[in-house]
Amino acid sequence: MLLAETVLIVTADSRILVGELAACDASTNLVLKGAVERIIRTPDDPEPSAEVPLGLYLVRGDNVCSVGLVDEPLDKSIDWTKVKGTVIGGIKHI
Repeated sequence: MLLAETVLIVTADSRILVGELAACDASTNLVLKGAVERIIRTPDDPEPSAEVPLGLYLVRGDNVCSVGLVDEPLDKSIDWTKVKGTVIGGIKHI
């Protein structure tokens, strides 16, 4: 169980959320404590990437694509304002 661990969630609309997993249920509804959204800019975007504080945050289970445990020492060593990346493709409901 990952309760009280720091996790990273990728949502169906390509958002990246990081925080302490405070609660979850059988429908994969997740509650994050101290959540932040990481906005990773593309290499051609002159603006730096950013972390937006969200606080206590609920993610509906139908919007969760992936949940993973964060390596906290490694995560803290990264300057997220300097990270660049490509856009994650969306999902297609048929």
